[in-house]
Amino acid sequence: MAGWEVEISTPDYPKCLICVAPHTSNWDFLLGELAYRSVGRKAGFLMKEAWFRWPLGYFFRAIGGIPVPKKRGGSLTESIVKKFNDSQRLVLAITPEGTRKATAKWRTGFLHIAMEADIPLLLGGIDYKYKIIEITREYKPTGDIEADMRAIKQFYSQFYAKYPEKFITADE
Repeated sequence: MAGWEVEISTPDYPKCLICVAPHTSNWDFLLGELAYRSVGRKAGFLMKEAWFRWPLGYFFRAIGGIPVPKKRGGSLTESIVKKFNDSQRLVLAITPEGTRKATAKWRTGFLHIAMEADIPLLLGGIDYKYKIIEITREYKPTGDIEADMRAIKQFYSQFYAKYPEKFITADE
């Protein structure tokens, strides 16, 4: 993969959520998708609904994309939990930052989804400095969202983003 190393050692669960960070560039999606497919696995993903217009919408849906409405709310989390509960096999990749812009306020929906759907939460990292893409850790949410987020941000603080100034793991 153009000099990138891929290390995916977590089980190939039939249902799981993959938290992927850092997310500061559109390249993150492409690299992550290629890395996961390189080991014979497929994952769907959440993406801003604006990307689902013609002609890209057909392509993104075909490879597992789920459009995220600009106005977010509990209904998205509930609908994803329902998708997991209604599926025999569903693997979704989610970026906790929810944007490519710099933000210390990461989204918490992925934690709620993992807990409510009772599925494994895998942590995947993309490191541009060392050219490594990994999914090597499973995280079990405790239900204490603030503590969980601190632990997850701590894990991701070791990774180098394509645009480091946009990747914030410190609390607000």
